[in-house]
Amino acid sequence: MNTDQILNQLTQIGVDYGPKLLGAIAVLIIGGWIIKGLIRAFSKMMDKSKMDDSLKPFLKGLVGMLLKALLFISVLGMLGIEMTSFIAILGAAGLAVGMALSGTLQNFAGGVIILIFKPFKIGDFIEAQGYMGTVKEIQIFNTIVTTPDNKTIIIPNGGLSTSSLTNYSAEEKRRVDWTIGIAYGDDVDKAREVIKRLCDADSRILKEPEVFIAVSALADSSVNFAVRAWVKAPDYWGVFFDLNENVYKTFGKEGLNIPFPQMDVHVHKDI
Repeated sequence: MNTDQILNQLTQIGVDYGPKLLGAIAVLIIGGWIIKGLIRAFSKMMDKSKMDDSLKPFLKGLVGMLLKALLFISVLGMLGIEMTSFIAILGAAGLAVGMALSGTLQNFAGGVIILIFKPFKIGDFIEAQGYMGTVKEIQIFNTIVTTPDNKTIIIPNGGLSTSSLTNYSAEEKRRVDWTIGIAYGDDVDKAREVIKRLCDADSRILKEPEVFIAVSALADSSVNFAVRAWVKAPDYWGVFFDLNENVYKTFGKEGLNIPFPQMDVHVHKDI
């Protein structure tokens, strides 16, 4: 094959496929712009609606992937690629990739389950997978949690959707529990009255249900009171720490002793 024949064949290929290639490139570029515009419009529509913030990043990513996949298939069709064979190859490749990425797909399914059934939402304080923190973002594959000491934890959605989870923000009210001990010989009634007075003085403790105070145990070194009070969920830790401090400061003034473990040793001297 001489040079003229090669040039003629290249020219013929250019004539046959050049317009298709240029058209496909134009569609790819214009389609990319249109998709970006559609995603921006979709994002603004979600912002104006009352949709849960947890769903917005997920739906935005899902719509973007679907539109790009449709654009890619359209471009391949314009180039004359047989879509039936391509879809069959794509299906086989998808099966292989699915088997290789089974864990990732499980996380994807977990993300869908979380966003549909909403066991928690952005801003909730949860405990799961050995971590405690505030939900910062719910992504397609992972949930981002910020711990109280400001660490960022990335938890895969697969395990998060199938294992037990505690949502401390789900209810408006929480019960605060204390175990407060007094020394043997102290006035039990006076101790109960002092604890009740301290609880009544804290406006964050709800009046209903009423504060529960009762002797719960006659321990080795102390008589223990079980104290239970209800507060609004955001006030939980503030009330818990403040009552501990107030009990410590007040008991001494009231002649009540906070015991600590101790041992009496009796020495018998043989004569």
